[in-house]
Amino acid sequence: MTVFVNNIINEIDRLPDFQVFGQVAGVVGMMVEVEGVEGSFSIGDHCHIVARGGKIIQCEVVGFKDDRALLMPFGPLVGVGLGCKVEVGSREAVIYPHEGWLGRVVNAFGEPIDGKGPITTGKVGYPVQNQPPPAQMRKRVSGKINLGIRAMNAFLTVCKGQRMGIFSGSGVGKSSLLSMMARHTSAEVSVIGMIGERGREAREFIEDDLGEEGLKRSVVVVATSDEPPLVRRQAAYTTLAVSEYFRDQNKDVLCLMDSITRFAMAQREISLSVGEPPASKGYTPSVFSELPRLLERAGPGVEGHGTITGLFTVLVEGDDHNEPVADAVRGIIDGHVVLDRAIAERGHHPAINVLKSVSRTMPDCNTPAENELVDRAKKLMSSYEDMAELIRLGAYRIGADPAVDEAIHYHDALEGFLTQQKSEHTDIAQTYSMLAEILEMPDPASVG
Repeated sequence: MTVFVNNIINEIDRLPDFQVFGQVAGVVGMMVEVEGVEGSFSIGDHCHIVARGGKIIQCEVVGFKDDRALLMPFGPLVGVGLGCKVEVGSREAVIYPHEGWLGRVVNAFGEPIDGKGPITTGKVGYPVQNQPPPAQMRKRVSGKINLGIRAMNAFLTVCKGQRMGIFSGSGVGKSSLLSMMARHTSAEVSVIGMIGERGREAREFIEDDLGEEGLKRSVVVVATSDEPPLVRRQAAYTTLAVSEYFRDQNKDVLCLMDSITRFAMAQREISLSVGEPPASKGYTPSVFSELPRLLERAGPGVEGHGTITGLFTVLVEGDDHNEPVADAVRGIIDGHVVLDRAIAERGHHPAINVLKSVSRTMPDCNTPAENELVDRAKKLMSSYEDMAELIRLGAYRIGADPAVDEAIHYHDALEGFLTQQKSEHTDIAQTYSMLAEILEMPDPASVG
């Protein structure tokens, strides 16, 4: 009852002083043209169409043509006809996050969809399409964040406020990797955005992969693949807005989003509907301008605030890691994790290709002893990879190259180190101790 009362009071406080109305003047595909609203709309505003039978359809302003506003709906346009009333300014593109959202699953509008009853709304509104903090005011990226995954903690160490991309084809284990991070991370809060996800997989991910332990300190934002492009795009913005709320509570937030590619596809659908010409592989120029606007919102906050560590999956079409979205994202973020189908086909999970992945902040956040240990392991793995085909064919003779002999000696132990079950958790100190033991080198924790 208290949640209901608080929510009603907050809604009353947010009611506008007056309303402006327009009317539907045309419908072409998913685009609605509205007249009579000159000077009342701007790009990104939300409004309502009152369809036949009093049905309310929420829309967003995506463009203008002559003296008409162009709207796209957040749902089907059934019941919309010429002359239907359009309520201007009935709802801002703002959400009101609250601590009570932890453990809950919400949609792109911050409304609960987990069947657990109403959700508490906060008093402070966070714009869905918010601006990142000024670059010169932000704290520097520093301090490691434990992700619980040995391959990440050792070879792709992530710092608080860093942004990493996880690049992978379909079915190689992106969702499983994200669930392991959400379960085992040392971050205080996880915000997980499932953008354009299969409806069948959403519940499986939450109940089986994330589990009760991971969910209770997480907020999950879901927009399935069958929802309109505006909803899928807004779910990505809402994920960052929720992350910004917890960051402003001086918390270290782990923001996981699956996937940036589906966000780009949703933006492409919207842009093409407005009439924007395609540029690269059907993607419009606005897609490549929206990507940095979204991704730059993750990162360290200003002094006195927490951080948003962002891990964003990129679904590479046909396993082409140089396709336009992947290429654009790589240029914005602070490192990339490559999931390799060939590694996954060998039953090795997580299927991280350590040699093709990089964390740009890693060398500076490690001690010299840690860097020496990691460099040694990478050299051994690289030497083995160079001769892998000959070794598998039995064409390599032991003694031909001492470096390759050494790589063969350590290969199985390193493979075992990089393989990890979903339920396994290894913190950063344990990770380096295990690697040092395998390579017969001093434990970095015991060095100076």
